[in-house]
Amino acid sequence: MSSSSKMIVLRSSDGETFELEETAALQSETIKHMIEDGCAGSAIPTPNITGKILSKVVEYLNKHVETPKGATNVTAEDLKAFDAKLVDVEQADLFAIILAANYLNIKALLKLACQTVADMARGKTVQQIRDHFNIKNDLTPEEEEKIRFENAWAFDHEPPQDKQTQDEQTQDEQTQDEQTQDEQTQDEQA
Repeated sequence: MSSSSKMIVLRSSDGETFELEETAALQSETIKHMIEDGCAGSAIPTPNITGKILSKVVEYLNKHVETPKGATNVTAEDLKAFDAKLVDVEQADLFAIILAANYLNIKALLKLACQTVADMARGKTVQQIRDHFNIKNDLTPEEEEKIRFENAWAFDHEPPQDKQTQDEQTQDEQTQDEQTQDEQTQDEQA
């Protein structure tokens, strides 16, 4: 950090302070508006963000700040590796990063953290997701079945069918089987 850059101080909910260059801080729309409105006096409070999480956010902002011309740029591969390491944290911390990114309106960090959660859920069954994220199922089996039916497009399999539809489908299949057998018998006799 160059000494000629304006510095911004952020204060966490537990009283820790973090200093970063204004150019890095401006990636946060919330901080940007506070600076523009003249509300960035001595330290900008972040009442919803602990020091542990704010340190991660500041680290992200510093790494992702656009470098001045002539400075060595961080490669896309370096950023990708940095991002992966940043969000490789305990689940509670990852959710806290999401909340912090949302509160500070840091779109790229919010997208990164949310994508990480989505990747955790990808390919898992509903029950596996509930177990992984410790989510309690508060739906009755009837409510769950109704939701599955209404949102069948979101599942890999056909929508659940009511008993009458299943019975009709079974009868149709039996009729088709009988017709096929009759045709085969006629072909054999001819």
